[in-house]
Amino acid sequence: MKITLQSEILQKKLPFLNHAISNRNDLPVLLNFLLIASGNTVTLSSTDLEIGIHLTIPAHVEEEGGITIPAKTFTELIASLPQESVTLITTGNSLTLESKRTKSTFQTIAKEEFPKLYEEKGELLATVDFEDFKKDASMVVFSASNDTTRPALSGSLLRNESSGFLLVSTDGYRLSLKHHSVKSIRSSNDESLVIPARVMREVLSMKDGAKEVSIFISKGSNQVIFELGETLLIGRLIGAEFPPFEKIIPSDHASQIAFDREELLKAVKICSIFARDAANIITLSLKKESIIVSSQNPSLGDNTVTVEANLTGEENDIAFNARYLLDALSNIPEDILIFQMTGPLNPGVFKIKDNESFLHLIMPIRLPA
Repeated sequence: MKITLQSEILQKKLPFLNHAISNRNDLPVLLNFLLIASGNTVTLSSTDLEIGIHLTIPAHVEEEGGITIPAKTFTELIASLPQESVTLITTGNSLTLESKRTKSTFQTIAKEEFPKLYEEKGELLATVDFEDFKKDASMVVFSASNDTTRPALSGSLLRNESSGFLLVSTDGYRLSLKHHSVKSIRSSNDESLVIPARVMREVLSMKDGAKEVSIFISKGSNQVIFELGETLLIGRLIGAEFPPFEKIIPSDHASQIAFDREELLKAVKICSIFARDAANIITLSLKKESIIVSSQNPSLGDNTVTVEANLTGEENDIAFNARYLLDALSNIPEDILIFQMTGPLNPGVFKIKDNESFLHLIMPIRLPA
């Protein structure tokens, strides 16, 4: 193999490719990138057997071929080079990188030892605006569980609807739900998939310059593939059934209050300082023209912050885990939000003003009598 390509292209692409590099040393080839030169392009791949990344970049290919190369060392070397042409040449089990002032040789592993990322893309589910999808997915995926012993909760539900699809994540204590509008869904309307939250988070960090992302489902290999321009992100679908989340969403409310998201976020941050060593509990007291945010710590004291708001219905109190409040208020990119509740022991629901496509639900904490 002998190819010439631009270092600045590699400098842009390799950081994302490293997201799928394994931290385990039990299979050495997983610590490597796979490079395949063919035609006038080079494809680079990485995988940790949970996710895979595959991307294509332009190159001048004098001799076609393929090899795997140590990912960490190669990335560090490329990052240290000026923006210039580099030539990669394989000789036996080694690969040599040559630039204007640099010559480096890497020991490699044969390309045949690298796992195959996917057999086929499968069925096209939908092609959507990438920025819109990122915005909606970021409002949901943070609610997924980090506990992989409950597989369904460690993923995000993607379910087809007549006007697009529904995204849902829950860890059992909170739930985020977003209806994402799509002009055309290619698959059947009853399709439901559970995509690992890690895959969804990696989608949020994809960068290719393309305006649309295509979502493919390969039922044969049980994989989901996100295609953004010349970049593919491959993940394995979760086989567990997603819980019947609709049952916990309140159908009505006794109190509804509108507030400025940024102001409530600041108040919760202040009160979380006192809440850290007191079970992380923060209380929201809904008043006619305000939300009083408070926390108490027997060894430190207490504090309160008043946020201007507009209440409809009953005055009410409810307590939450401060982290859940901070996560919610940090991941909803809207200025004015609505909070609804029925009582201190029922779930509290955050919505976007004049927008029924989203809700975020948090289970409350029972306050001591």
